[in-house]
Amino acid sequence: MPRGRVLVVDDEGSQRDILRTILSAEGYAVETAPGGQEAVRRCHEKAFDVVLTDLRMPGTDGLSLVERLTRDDPPTLVVLMTAYGSMDSAEQALKRGAFDYLTKPIEREELLLTVRRAFERIQLSQENRLLRQQLEKRFRVEGIVGSHFRVQEVFEKIQKVSGSNSTVLLIGESGTGKELVARAIHRHSPRRERPFVALSCAAIPETLIESELFGYEKGAFTGASFRHLGLFEAADKSTLFLDEISELNINLQAKVLRALQEREVRRVGGREDIKVDVRIIAASNKNLEDEIERGAFREDLFYRLNVVSIVIPPLRERSTDIPQLAEYFIKKHGERSGKPIRGVTNEAMRLLMSYHWPGNVRQLEAVLERAMLLSDGPEIEHYDLPIEVRFFDLPAQPHPSSTSGNRFGVEIPEGGISLEELERDLIAQAMEKSDWVITKAARLLGLSYRTLQYRLEKFQVRRGNVRGRVDRDGVGAERGDVSGERGQEASQEDEQTQTQKTTKADPAPAPEEMRPGTKRSNV
Repeated sequence: MPRGRVLVVDDEGSQRDILRTILSAEGYAVETAPGGQEAVRRCHEKAFDVVLTDLRMPGTDGLSLVERLTRDDPPTLVVLMTAYGSMDSAEQALKRGAFDYLTKPIEREELLLTVRRAFERIQLSQENRLLRQQLEKRFRVEGIVGSHFRVQEVFEKIQKVSGSNSTVLLIGESGTGKELVARAIHRHSPRRERPFVALSCAAIPETLIESELFGYEKGAFTGASFRHLGLFEAADKSTLFLDEISELNINLQAKVLRALQEREVRRVGGREDIKVDVRIIAASNKNLEDEIERGAFREDLFYRLNVVSIVIPPLRERSTDIPQLAEYFIKKHGERSGKPIRGVTNEAMRLLMSYHWPGNVRQLEAVLERAMLLSDGPEIEHYDLPIEVRFFDLPAQPHPSSTSGNRFGVEIPEGGISLEELERDLIAQAMEKSDWVITKAARLLGLSYRTLQYRLEKFQVRRGNVRGRVDRDGVGAERGDVSGERGQEASQEDEQTQTQKTTKADPAPAPEEMRPGTKRSNV
């Protein structure tokens, strides 16, 4: 069995024959190609582990092969052969992704050592990929992506607690993915054959949540015309996820505590205790210990829930995971929308990683979905992102009055800003806030109607197009358009006001100067 597949690319036939003889004697399956175009065609037909190519060739050269083959998944390792006079090009190829390079004339031992190292790299990559796939297959949390050590701690705890029946308390801000973690614990538990039951305690009115949790008997209250099973009974031999458990009132917390301790519930209006086998996973975006101190949460219930706690970090504390999350969400929403978005530009990624993300992963997903809809190219650009993300890194003072000569508390960063782009974005934001009524937007910006109209035409800002793309049809027939009646009236009022101001403010014209040879008349 061959040790691996090698493609030798060189425009000199004798060089190809020598390399094929040496590598074939070592057990490699070797094929040859006389040029770069032929090599690309061969790589399309079958997969090669290593490509050994000359740097200088007519047509498609070695650098072009490096750029083409390193984009494959998994990438093909490329080893360049070059003369001493082309060392700069070889180093440039290494920066573009080449594995290594050999200088001509090539020594046999050096050739075999380099090829052997390439195959060792391939073997390590395959092992890492296999281990990662096995780990993701066994303990993959749908929607939670990342290699940050705090996310890895979450994965490890999911692995350890999934097989038990212990109560789990999930702690994290809104949007961090607490329900996703709860579903992952259930999916990898012995209870996975039963349906996962979830309830947001903040979404149910206080008068209804008791009957929702514990059920009720027929005739228990007006309108109870039949027996209703609660979620504790529905989740028997399964998992019940109680999200935002801190929103339960004190009386209901006591009933939940009894259900956890005694493993039994009593329906509203009933007299019989019903045994249930339910695993509880609770979650809260508040600090329950602080809630205990102010008397809003029972201390004994907290200790009963906090058997195993999993803290899910906010996105701002694991910003290094944003590129992976962006790739995941682009693939997720790209398949749904059918837009061929490849990724995010470097400038847009810099903005994403520097933003503080108060809405965490949920907000990041919404921002990327919006950017994909607005993007016209193959990648998400920085101007596809919302204004709050683009200008978040502009430093602002806590109090405008504390900065002398700085009314708005904003300082220009060292790298500078584009004043024209900032003005365009502020105008677009004002138009969106005013529902595209120019008169209202002009008040927000402290401008006159005609001044704002001029700037709208200058920057080509229109509804549905706030990034300055040229539209030859003018501002358009929207609300606030000068072609409408409101626009004409506002324009006429503005001109009339300006005329009145000019009549009152301007002094009478001075008398014309006397021409040479004329006399000034005295009145």
